[in-house]
Amino acid sequence: MPELPEVETVCRGLEKALVGDRIAKVTLRRENLRFPFAEGFTDALQGRTVERIQRRAKYILMTVEGGGVMIGHLGMSGSFRIEMAPDPADEFDKHDHVIFETEGGLRIRYHDPRRFGFMLLTTTELLDQHPQLVGIGPEPLGNSFSGPVLAAQLLNRKTPIKAALLDQRTVAGVGNIYACEALFRSGISPKRLSSNVRGKRADALAAAIRTVLEEAIRSGGSTLRNYSQTSGELGYFQHRFLVYDKEGKPCPTDGCGGTIARLVQSGRSTFYCPKCQR
Repeated sequence: MPELPEVETVCRGLEKALVGDRIAKVTLRRENLRFPFAEGFTDALQGRTVERIQRRAKYILMTVEGGGVMIGHLGMSGSFRIEMAPDPADEFDKHDHVIFETEGGLRIRYHDPRRFGFMLLTTTELLDQHPQLVGIGPEPLGNSFSGPVLAAQLLNRKTPIKAALLDQRTVAGVGNIYACEALFRSGISPKRLSSNVRGKRADALAAAIRTVLEEAIRSGGSTLRNYSQTSGELGYFQHRFLVYDKEGKPCPTDGCGGTIARLVQSGRSTFYCPKCQR
Protein backbone atom coordinates (compact mmCIF):
# COMPACT_ATOMS: atom_id res chain seq x y z
CA MET A 1 0.00 0.00 0.00
CA PRO A 2 1.38 3.45 -0.86
CA GLU A 3 2.63 5.26 2.23
CA LEU A 4 3.18 8.95 2.94
CA PRO A 5 6.04 9.56 0.45
CA GLU A 6 4.14 7.94 -2.41
CA VAL A 7 0.94 9.86 -1.65
CA GLU A 8 2.87 13.12 -1.22
CA THR A 9 4.55 12.55 -4.59
CA VAL A 10 1.18 11.96 -6.25
CA CYS A 11 -0.28 15.07 -4.60
CA ARG A 12 2.59 17.22 -5.86
CA GLY A 13 2.11 15.91 -9.40
CA LEU A 14 -1.63 16.57 -9.31
CA GLU A 15 -1.12 19.99 -7.72
CA LYS A 16 1.29 21.12 -10.41
CA ALA A 17 -1.05 20.01 -13.18
CA LEU A 18 -4.50 20.82 -11.82
CA VAL A 19 -4.54 23.78 -9.44
CA GLY A 20 -6.05 26.77 -11.24
CA ASP A 21 -7.57 24.61 -14.01
CA ARG A 22 -11.29 23.89 -14.30
CA ILE A 23 -12.66 20.36 -14.38
CA ALA A 24 -14.69 20.12 -17.57
CA LYS A 25 -15.83 16.52 -17.28
CA VAL A 26 -15.74 13.59 -14.87
CA THR A 27 -16.48 10.10 -16.19
CA LEU A 28 -17.17 7.20 -13.84
CA ARG A 29 -16.60 3.91 -15.61
CA ARG A 30 -18.11 1.87 -12.79
CA GLU A 31 -20.46 2.51 -9.87
CA ASN A 32 -17.98 1.95 -7.08
CA LEU A 33 -14.41 1.46 -5.97
CA ARG A 34 -13.96 0.30 -2.36
CA PHE A 35 -17.08 2.34 -1.63
CA PRO A 36 -19.89 3.41 -3.97
CA PHE A 37 -19.52 6.86 -5.52
CA ALA A 38 -21.73 9.44 -3.84
CA GLU A 39 -24.87 10.49 -5.64
CA GLY A 40 -24.03 13.67 -7.53
CA PHE A 41 -20.28 12.92 -7.48
CA THR A 42 -19.68 14.17 -11.01
CA ASP A 43 -21.89 17.26 -10.57
CA ALA A 44 -19.96 18.25 -7.44
CA LEU A 45 -16.71 18.49 -9.44
CA GLN A 46 -17.61 19.33 -13.04
CA GLY A 47 -17.40 22.99 -13.96
CA ARG A 48 -15.38 23.86 -10.86
CA THR A 49 -11.83 25.17 -10.62
CA VAL A 50 -9.36 23.15 -8.57
CA GLU A 51 -8.20 25.47 -5.78
CA ARG A 52 -5.94 23.24 -3.72
CA ILE A 53 -4.53 19.72 -3.56
CA GLN A 54 -2.93 18.59 -0.35
CA ARG A 55 -2.16 15.46 1.61
CA ARG A 56 -3.39 14.41 5.06
CA ALA A 57 -1.76 11.17 6.22
CA LYS A 58 -2.27 8.81 3.25
CA TYR A 59 -5.24 10.74 1.83
CA ILE A 60 -5.36 13.05 -1.18
CA LEU A 61 -7.56 16.10 -0.60
CA MET A 62 -8.71 18.03 -3.68
CA THR A 63 -10.57 21.26 -2.91
CA VAL A 64 -12.63 22.88 -5.65
CA GLU A 65 -14.29 26.28 -5.84
CA GLY A 66 -17.41 26.47 -3.73
CA GLY A 67 -15.84 24.55 -0.84
CA GLY A 68 -16.26 20.99 -2.07
CA VAL A 69 -13.52 18.50 -1.20
CA MET A 70 -12.80 15.13 -2.76
CA ILE A 71 -11.05 12.72 -0.39
CA GLY A 72 -9.04 10.19 -2.35
CA HIS A 73 -7.17 7.08 -1.24
CA LEU A 74 -4.98 4.94 -3.47
CA GLY A 75 -5.71 1.68 -1.67
CA MET A 76 -3.36 -1.15 -2.64
CA SER A 77 -2.96 -0.51 -6.35
CA GLY A 78 -4.42 2.89 -7.25
CA SER A 79 -2.57 5.43 -9.37
CA PHE A 80 -3.25 8.68 -11.22
CA ARG A 81 -1.83 9.24 -14.67
CA ILE A 82 -1.73 12.79 -16.08
CA GLU A 83 -1.86 13.05 -19.88
CA MET A 84 -0.86 16.47 -21.15
CA ALA A 85 -2.03 16.04 -24.75
CA PRO A 86 -4.36 13.05 -24.77
CA ASP A 87 -5.37 11.40 -28.00
CA PRO A 88 -9.20 11.18 -28.06
CA ALA A 89 -8.87 7.90 -29.96
CA ASP A 90 -6.95 6.21 -27.14
CA GLU A 91 -8.79 3.31 -25.60
CA PHE A 92 -9.07 3.13 -21.83
CA ASP A 93 -7.71 0.20 -19.89
CA LYS A 94 -10.35 -1.91 -18.13
CA HIS A 95 -8.89 -0.76 -14.81
CA ASP A 96 -9.16 2.97 -15.66
CA HIS A 97 -12.17 3.63 -13.44
CA VAL A 98 -12.39 7.43 -13.21
CA ILE A 99 -11.47 9.96 -15.90
CA PHE A 100 -11.05 13.68 -15.21
CA GLU A 101 -10.80 16.13 -18.11
CA THR A 102 -9.94 19.79 -17.69
CA GLU A 103 -10.66 22.90 -19.71
CA GLY A 104 -6.91 23.28 -20.11
CA GLY A 105 -6.79 20.07 -22.12
CA LEU A 106 -5.49 17.63 -19.52
CA ARG A 107 -6.83 14.14 -18.93
CA ILE A 108 -6.23 12.34 -15.64
CA ARG A 109 -6.91 8.64 -15.41
CA TYR A 110 -7.45 6.90 -12.08
CA HIS A 111 -6.27 3.32 -12.52
CA ASP A 112 -6.92 0.70 -9.81
CA PRO A 113 -6.80 -3.03 -10.63
CA ARG A 114 -7.71 -4.16 -7.11
CA ARG A 115 -10.24 -1.37 -6.47
CA PHE A 116 -9.28 -0.88 -2.82
CA GLY A 117 -8.95 2.86 -3.37
CA PHE A 118 -11.83 5.27 -3.01
CA MET A 119 -13.09 8.79 -3.71
CA LEU A 120 -15.48 10.44 -1.27
CA LEU A 121 -17.03 13.89 -1.08
CA THR A 122 -17.21 16.36 1.77
CA THR A 123 -16.81 20.12 2.30
CA THR A 124 -14.09 22.28 3.78
CA GLU A 125 -16.33 22.97 6.81
CA LEU A 126 -16.84 19.26 7.52
CA LEU A 127 -13.45 17.96 6.47
CA ASP A 128 -11.93 17.67 9.96
CA GLN A 129 -15.03 15.78 11.12
CA HIS A 130 -14.98 13.25 8.30
CA PRO A 131 -14.81 9.64 9.60
CA GLN A 132 -11.73 8.90 7.48
CA LEU A 133 -9.78 11.79 9.06
CA VAL A 134 -10.98 12.00 12.65
CA GLY A 135 -8.36 10.91 15.16
CA ILE A 136 -5.36 10.92 12.83
CA GLY A 137 -2.13 11.78 14.59
CA PRO A 138 0.34 14.60 13.89
CA GLU A 139 1.93 15.03 10.48
CA PRO A 140 5.55 13.86 10.69
CA LEU A 141 6.68 16.51 8.19
CA GLY A 142 4.91 19.32 10.04
CA ASN A 143 6.84 22.02 11.86
CA SER A 144 5.39 20.95 15.21
CA PHE A 145 6.48 17.31 15.01
CA SER A 146 9.30 16.54 17.44
CA GLY A 147 10.57 14.03 19.96
CA PRO A 148 8.42 15.37 22.81
CA VAL A 149 5.33 15.31 20.57
CA LEU A 150 6.04 11.71 19.58
CA ALA A 151 6.73 10.71 23.19
CA ALA A 152 3.40 12.20 24.24
CA GLN A 153 1.65 10.13 21.56
CA LEU A 154 3.35 7.00 22.89
CA LEU A 155 2.73 7.66 26.58
CA ASN A 156 1.12 4.67 28.32
CA ARG A 157 1.05 2.65 25.08
CA LYS A 158 1.59 -1.05 25.86
CA THR A 159 2.32 -2.16 22.30
CA PRO A 160 5.69 -2.61 20.56
CA ILE A 161 6.94 0.61 19.00
CA LYS A 162 6.68 -0.80 15.45
CA ALA A 163 2.96 -1.53 15.93
CA ALA A 164 2.42 1.93 17.41
CA LEU A 165 4.01 3.62 14.39
CA LEU A 166 1.62 1.77 12.07
CA ASP A 167 -1.33 3.10 14.08
CA GLN A 168 -2.33 6.30 12.27
CA ARG A 169 -3.48 7.78 15.58
CA THR A 170 0.16 7.88 16.68
CA VAL A 171 1.64 9.62 13.64
CA ALA A 172 0.09 10.25 10.24
CA GLY A 173 1.08 8.39 7.10
CA VAL A 174 3.91 6.16 8.34
CA GLY A 175 3.51 2.61 7.07
CA ASN A 176 5.47 -0.63 7.24
CA ILE A 177 8.40 0.27 5.01
CA TYR A 178 9.27 3.61 6.56
CA ALA A 179 8.63 2.44 10.13
CA CYS A 180 11.27 -0.28 9.61
CA GLU A 181 13.72 2.17 8.07
CA ALA A 182 13.21 4.86 10.73
CA LEU A 183 13.57 2.42 13.61
CA PHE A 184 16.84 1.15 12.14
CA ARG A 185 18.22 4.64 11.65
CA SER A 186 17.36 5.57 15.22
CA GLY A 187 18.81 2.34 16.66
CA ILE A 188 15.53 1.35 18.32
CA SER A 189 14.35 -2.24 18.40
CA PRO A 190 10.91 -2.76 16.83
CA LYS A 191 10.08 -4.89 19.87
CA ARG A 192 10.72 -2.10 22.39
CA LEU A 193 7.64 -1.11 24.42
CA SER A 194 6.19 2.12 23.04
CA SER A 195 5.95 3.84 26.41
CA ASN A 196 9.71 3.36 26.83
CA VAL A 197 10.44 5.47 23.75
CA ARG A 198 10.96 8.87 25.31
CA GLY A 199 13.66 11.46 25.86
CA LYS A 200 16.66 10.98 23.56
CA ARG A 201 15.13 7.87 21.99
CA ALA A 202 11.99 9.77 21.02
CA ASP A 203 14.09 12.63 19.68
CA ALA A 204 16.14 10.23 17.56
CA LEU A 205 13.08 8.40 16.25
CA ALA A 206 11.20 11.60 15.36
CA ALA A 207 14.25 12.89 13.49
CA ALA A 208 14.69 9.55 11.68
CA ILE A 209 11.03 9.45 10.64
CA ARG A 210 11.26 12.93 9.17
CA THR A 211 14.58 12.23 7.42
CA VAL A 212 13.59 8.94 5.82
CA LEU A 213 10.26 10.35 4.62
CA GLU A 214 11.93 13.41 3.10
CA GLU A 215 14.54 11.25 1.36
CA ALA A 216 11.83 8.98 0.00
CA ILE A 217 9.84 11.93 -1.35
CA ARG A 218 12.94 13.23 -3.13
CA SER A 219 13.25 9.77 -4.69
CA GLY A 220 9.64 9.77 -5.87
CA GLY A 221 8.60 7.14 -3.33
CA SER A 222 9.15 3.39 -3.43
CA THR A 223 7.86 1.11 -6.16
CA LEU A 224 7.49 -2.50 -5.05
CA ARG A 225 4.48 -3.58 -7.11
CA ASN A 226 1.90 -1.18 -8.55
CA TYR A 227 2.91 2.32 -7.45
CA SER A 228 3.93 4.92 -10.03
CA GLN A 229 4.07 8.71 -10.11
CA THR A 230 1.53 10.79 -12.03
CA SER A 231 3.97 10.91 -14.96
CA GLY A 232 4.12 7.13 -15.06
CA GLU A 233 7.68 7.15 -13.72
CA LEU A 234 8.47 4.65 -10.98
CA GLY A 235 9.77 5.62 -7.57
CA TYR A 236 13.31 4.54 -6.76
CA PHE A 237 13.73 4.81 -3.00
CA GLN A 238 13.54 0.99 -2.84
CA HIS A 239 17.12 1.02 -4.06
CA ARG A 240 18.10 2.86 -0.88
CA PHE A 241 16.45 0.57 1.68
CA LEU A 242 18.82 -0.23 4.53
CA VAL A 243 16.81 -3.03 6.19
CA TYR A 244 13.42 -3.44 4.54
CA ASP A 245 13.26 -6.76 2.64
CA LYS A 246 16.95 -7.36 3.45
CA GLU A 247 16.56 -10.50 5.60
CA GLY A 248 19.82 -12.41 5.85
CA LYS A 249 21.93 -9.53 4.52
CA PRO A 250 24.76 -7.99 6.59
CA CYS A 251 23.79 -4.98 8.70
CA PRO A 252 24.93 -1.83 6.84
CA THR A 253 26.09 -0.15 10.05
CA ASP A 254 29.89 0.09 10.07
CA GLY A 255 31.42 -2.26 12.61
CA CYS A 256 28.14 -3.89 13.63
CA GLY A 257 28.69 -7.33 12.12
CA GLY A 258 25.05 -8.26 12.62
CA THR A 259 22.59 -9.75 10.16
CA ILE A 260 19.22 -8.32 9.17
CA ALA A 261 16.40 -10.41 10.61
CA ARG A 262 12.68 -10.63 9.93
CA LEU A 263 9.84 -11.04 12.38
CA VAL A 264 6.08 -10.71 12.06
CA GLN A 265 4.30 -8.03 14.09
CA SER A 266 0.59 -7.28 13.74
CA GLY A 267 0.54 -9.42 10.62
CA ARG A 268 3.30 -7.39 8.92
CA SER A 269 6.92 -8.24 8.24
CA THR A 270 9.43 -6.28 10.29
CA PHE A 271 13.06 -6.07 9.19
CA TYR A 272 15.72 -5.00 11.69
CA CYS A 273 19.20 -5.68 13.06
CA PRO A 274 18.95 -7.50 16.40
CA LYS A 275 22.52 -6.51 17.25
CA CYS A 276 22.48 -2.74 16.87
CA GLN A 277 18.80 -1.94 17.46
CA ARG A 278 18.00 -1.87 21.18
